[in-house]
Amino acid sequence: MQKDSNSSDPLNSVRVRHRKRSTEAPPDATKPNGPQLLVNDRNKYKSMLIRTYSSIWMIGGFVFIVYMGHLYIWAMIVVIQIFMAKELFNLLRKANEDRQLPGFRLLNWHFFFTAMIYTYGRFLSRQLVNTVTSDKLLYQLVSGLIKYQMFICYFLYIAGFVWFILTLKKKMYKYQFSQYAWTHMILLLVFAQSSFTVANIYEGIFWFLLPASLIVINDIAAYFFGFFFGRTPLIKLSPKKTWEGFIGASITTIFSAFALANILGRFQWLTCPRKDLSTGWLYCDPGPMFKPEHYSLTGWVPQGFPWKEVRIMPVQWHALALGLFASIIAPFGGFFASGFKRAFKFKDFGDSIPGHGGITDRMDCQMVMAVFAYIYHQSFVMSQSFSVEMILEQILRNLSFEEQHILYMELGKIFHERQLMQ
Repeated sequence: MQKDSNSSDPLNSVRVRHRKRSTEAPPDATKPNGPQLLVNDRNKYKSMLIRTYSSIWMIGGFVFIVYMGHLYIWAMIVVIQIFMAKELFNLLRKANEDRQLPGFRLLNWHFFFTAMIYTYGRFLSRQLVNTVTSDKLLYQLVSGLIKYQMFICYFLYIAGFVWFILTLKKKMYKYQFSQYAWTHMILLLVFAQSSFTVANIYEGIFWFLLPASLIVINDIAAYFFGFFFGRTPLIKLSPKKTWEGFIGASITTIFSAFALANILGRFQWLTCPRKDLSTGWLYCDPGPMFKPEHYSLTGWVPQGFPWKEVRIMPVQWHALALGLFASIIAPFGGFFASGFKRAFKFKDFGDSIPGHGGITDRMDCQMVMAVFAYIYHQSFVMSQSFSVEMILEQILRNLSFEEQHILYMELGKIFHERQLMQ
């Protein structure tokens, strides 16, 4: 008796239904050469229209929040971080396993908010203390929380660690430990990096707005240069990226950094550091970094040239360094994200922004830029010497109200004795 050929085929005997995810990469995106370049894409004008429309809404909303001030920008960053965490938590999530582990998702968010309390407590302790100094009881409460903040956050983390151990379930170990590691990678690569943005905000919105704007300018310039002139592929991880787009965007970003720093540096609202968590308007001495210096052009320009000198703010030279990083190094944050998505065969991290993908797809380069802007500001811009403000901050954070009063009285005695000696 002849066997049915179909019955011996294991591929036909067992049919496995596979539901394609909305963010899964199309087959051509996983090939070595990837999809065609934008310059040859027949649907590029339609995608450009969708992308432009959503970009206008994002830029408009961003400008409005910047106008509202430091506290609202911080709130925006927190919302972005929550959406990014949600997208990434769901990226490698398996519904079947999650149904067998009730409360396991809640553990991820426990670690997330523990990291949020620790990070923002460290970055904004000075502003928080300055906000509550008028109320003695509230001041003592906040000072105590700041003093023991590290212990509190460590206890919260250990509580999550013990929670994880107690929820380990037989035959689910591999999935649980992979999710545990994935959670910590999200906190390290996403939350820790983007949180530096908040530190930049309170040093002056300028140090947040300029780096963020340079990433946007670089992304838009790379898109349009690649759209119209792209011919030479840049990197296999992002097949639509071209050398023409990369070089054109780099030149545009560096020139934009120099010009944009001059424009943004004229507004005290953007240059003044915020010492507390209030939302009022700011007035301050902009400091030498934002005061134009005159440079003579004699010997550099021909006779009869109308301009004999130029006025350049010192911060514009620092902006060139930020522009150079934003155009050459920061795009590798996007390449890293592209490689990660290809490793797991996803097209985008999400679909919350039409034409752009998810929030994480728009923030990959911003995270790298935020860390560099913070480190650059601390290393080359911020004064390293002790100042009255730094000493007062240490007094407010580490001394009780009674100890501060004793210090005040002792300083008064010292000044009185010196006056008598004179």
